[in-house]
Amino acid sequence: VITRPEMEIGRYHWMYRSSRPHRYHHVPALRGNISPLGIQGCFECCIKCLGGVPYASLVATILCFSGVALFCGCGHVALTGTVTILEQHFSTTASDHALLSEVIQLMQYVIYGIASFFFLYGIILLAEGFYTTSAVKELHGEFKTTACGRCISGMFVFLTYVLGVAWLGVFGFSAVPVFMFYNIWSTCEVIKSLQTNVTVPGDQICVDIRQYGIIPWNAVPGKACGPILENICNTNEFYMSYHLFIVACAGAGATVIALIHFLMILSSNWAYLKDASKMQAYQDIKAKEEQELQDIQSRSKEQLNSYT
Repeated sequence: VITRPEMEIGRYHWMYRSSRPHRYHHVPALRGNISPLGIQGCFECCIKCLGGVPYASLVATILCFSGVALFCGCGHVALTGTVTILEQHFSTTASDHALLSEVIQLMQYVIYGIASFFFLYGIILLAEGFYTTSAVKELHGEFKTTACGRCISGMFVFLTYVLGVAWLGVFGFSAVPVFMFYNIWSTCEVIKSLQTNVTVPGDQICVDIRQYGIIPWNAVPGKACGPILENICNTNEFYMSYHLFIVACAGAGATVIALIHFLMILSSNWAYLKDASKMQAYQDIKAKEEQELQDIQSRSKEQLNSYT
């Protein structure tokens, strides 16, 4: 004869056993080089490693390194050539361009700092990309995202945004010397085209550097006209500086694109980490409820054994 307590316990077991969700247990990977089919597992291992590489962050890092390298390297050499051109052709007195020389030297030191900072910052952002990729790939494993990791990701988003705005200004500033050298080069081309025209002498066509504000108005000679200006355009310093400033401007533009790319990646990663933290909280609550259910079942079994 089945007593009433035994019927209640049986009904309780039937209800909770049917309502428990199915649990998927993680199957551990086979150690060594043998796959489940008996084939060498080197290919599977390589695919697994390649699947954890943040390719978007890797492309942005390469683009950022390339842009910063072009801007810093070409900008440094172009500034040195610009000082040489000014000293030899537009400002023969050292005191007239002393302030400009100090500013250019300071800018060269700033270039050193920019190169060092972005080398470290690019590596940090690439490491953050690996961290977030691991967080997404191992969401259902033992990996746990922390509040500190989410705060660091949010800080990188803000810092990258600020750097992107700053590099927009750098990109605009790097276009100024390109514009100046282009004006000088176009003026030289006009002088060459007028050599066959006797009615318009080339000596009347001049370029006055003082109007750009880089040297004072009392600088001697301050301007170059006719054949003298044409000879300046034919020098190696002018040719190299002009093209290096163009490459430096292109490098600054590439850095801006890389930072925008980084900003999109970091924003996406931060959203992934936020969703991962919610999923972890849900799994913790679910595991706690399952543990409580197991405790209730064990107590019910003990009560059933005591009745029998």
